[in-house]
Amino acid sequence: MPVEYKDYYKTLGVPKNASTDDIKKAYRKLARQYHPDVNKKPDAEKKFKEINEANEVLGDPEKRKRYDTVGPDWEQFAQGRGRPSGTGGFQYVYTGQPGESPFGDDASGFSDFFRTLFGQAANGGFADADDLFGRRTRTRTRARQGEDIEGEVEVTLPEAYKGTEHVVQIARDGEPPKRLTVKIPPGVKDGQRIRLAGQGAPGANGGPPGDAYLRVRVKPHPFFTRDGDDLRVELPVAMHEAMLGGEVTVPTLKGRVSLRIPPETQNGRTIRLAGQGMPRAGGGHGDLYVTVKVVMPTKLSEKERELAREVATSRSGENVRSHLL
Repeated sequence: MPVEYKDYYKTLGVPKNASTDDIKKAYRKLARQYHPDVNKKPDAEKKFKEINEANEVLGDPEKRKRYDTVGPDWEQFAQGRGRPSGTGGFQYVYTGQPGESPFGDDASGFSDFFRTLFGQAANGGFADADDLFGRRTRTRTRARQGEDIEGEVEVTLPEAYKGTEHVVQIARDGEPPKRLTVKIPPGVKDGQRIRLAGQGAPGANGGPPGDAYLRVRVKPHPFFTRDGDDLRVELPVAMHEAMLGGEVTVPTLKGRVSLRIPPETQNGRTIRLAGQGMPRAGGGHGDLYVTVKVVMPTKLSEKERELAREVATSRSGENVRSHLL
């Protein structure tokens, strides 16, 4: 029975000039769609095998080069009129449990076409292959580290200040999601990555697993804005407090503190509270910068209006806009 040519690009739905990343994305999408544990349709397992076979070839630069060199006229090589480049050792990447094959105990999970070109992995890390001239070869497959995976975790600004723990799910191709408790360190910044060693995709042929990286997203706070390790906040102050000075209460991420407003404080003045900012990685804290926002009174009584007129009369010779003229 003749061996059928396999169009691996068509199987993954990518063009022949697809990049490595495009091939990887296409494979992951299709593997999730047709994995037998998820898709219960009768042809899902067969399709899953075809997808893995295509990824095994196109995801490996050496195998892809050999496959592209052979092309649809590959039978010419089998008849002795040419020879593909490369060596064709088999190295299967499966993102399920380490050591577990999606084909079970069936060692014939790959097509005759694949085995003709690249051989079938067996015999404790060696691949026995019939090359295109009918000769038997044995090549040692190499252990390969699993791929790294990435995800996101969202925290509030108070959580970023104190540090916290979050339970996250790590989704790996071909596996049920895995739940992990992750420690978020105090002072973590928006966009910072946390490494979870060994929680990435499993390695191939006994290789170590990859790592998982969680990118932290710090949600905006209704009052505080962050500037590196410093914090900034606007503080409403009554007109009489700004004029005469006094003690006011200021919110911080570790509780309320008292702040002395100097007499004759102008609207927009910024006052620094040392050590009231975010924790620093090397120890200590940033600062909190408080910007005064003077709130003008409304619904004045007649007595208050009279007092305001007295102030206006006593300062009638003062031109507060002289710097604009």
